[in-house]
Amino acid sequence: MLASALGNRIFDALPDSESASMRPALEAVTLDAYDIVYSAGAAIDAVYFPTTAVLSVLTVMRDGGAVEIGTFGCEGLSAAAVVLGGERSPSQVICQVPGDAYRMPVATFVAHLESAPVFRRLVRRYAEALFNFMGQSIACNRLHPVHERCARWLLLTHDRVNGDTFALTQEFLAIMLGVQRPVVNLAARALQNAGYIRYHRGRVEIRDRAGLERAACECYRINADEFVRVV
Repeated sequence: MLASALGNRIFDALPDSESASMRPALEAVTLDAYDIVYSAGAAIDAVYFPTTAVLSVLTVMRDGGAVEIGTFGCEGLSAAAVVLGGERSPSQVICQVPGDAYRMPVATFVAHLESAPVFRRLVRRYAEALFNFMGQSIACNRLHPVHERCARWLLLTHDRVNGDTFALTQEFLAIMLGVQRPVVNLAARALQNAGYIRYHRGRVEIRDRAGLERAACECYRINADEFVRVV
């Protein structure tokens, strides 16, 4: 492996020969919360490889209502649809937790899929894992109580950020969970009263990781194991 890791697990799992050939095409970018990476139906012109940023895939209705169907960070990449030959984003993708990422022109990305076999294998496995994650999320949103889903979402975000504290508003968490803000407030308060988290002025601190895992639904472990399997 190259001496300097980028911080994205797909890239950092590549052999030197493939990684070295791709790095010149990467542009370092910083994303802020609510930045729109892709609008639904828009042409995909670049692929993002998060390092410290966390991105969210949203289904947006005509009335403006939205619900999260997927989330990803340093374990993956945006625009999994490109792997299947897609040219437009089927969903809106926004920055959920501000941070850094690398951006690669989509034409360059497609060229490397054809020329770099390890990269192609990892990206395809990641796309499979992401689609499985979305399917699990749909079932989770339908079957599991809000506080369990909230714990799952906090754990998945904790896995992708540096440290135990990250920015998060109730408004954003409500979108992620597909519920109203008062419901989110009750769920977060229950987790805080149990001593698992501290939530204050738009920031979450994970205080008892093991307790939060016990509070989460089974979907967290299923999702986490799936992404670990990819790389």
